[in-house]
Amino acid sequence: MNLDRQLNPLPVPVAISARHVHLTPATLSLLFGPNYELKKFHDLSQPGQFAAEECVDLIGPHGSLEKVRILGPVRSYDQIEVSMSDQRVLGIHAPVRLSGQVANTPGITMRGPKGCVDLAGGVILAHRHIHMSPADATQFGVIQNQSVDVLIKDPERELVFSDVIIRIDADFKLEMHVDTDEGNAAGIEAHSVGYIVQA
Repeated sequence: MNLDRQLNPLPVPVAISARHVHLTPATLSLLFGPNYELKKFHDLSQPGQFAAEECVDLIGPHGSLEKVRILGPVRSYDQIEVSMSDQRVLGIHAPVRLSGQVANTPGITMRGPKGCVDLAGGVILAHRHIHMSPADATQFGVIQNQSVDVLIKDPERELVFSDVIIRIDADFKLEMHVDTDEGNAAGIEAHSVGYIVQA
């Protein structure tokens, strides 16, 4: 990549999205009991989204991860988002996908207080992406599903993330999401920002 290209002067907040799961009402009931409803632990940066008090254990062919947080509200599909390091612990090979693209993905066993569920699919490595509103998209001059490069300016660990996907929705708040491995590699901390590299 040519670092002589111009940077968009507008900063993009960058956050680490740690391993988590999204569940359907049916799966939630199997893990926590019939008609169970998630209890909010705290709100997330994206409007209407929250981290729940409830956690599950993920059990793979070679290992397990305990107390993985559930995010709410419930969805129409089960999705488990892990990092490359996580999948090596579990002993699975998950593809890099955008949220919701769970077709032809590996499954996993989830354990809750009321039982276990063997999912046939749903495990992904989340494709790094930027949430933004239509107004943000106009400011940045980007369109839905566009792939951009983002420079993380840091005096010790400057790094360029390539192939960051733009996701636009009226309910989105401007924020770039990377997984734990990516965030650690770039030294992402609270209040870290990135800059879209313009062609």
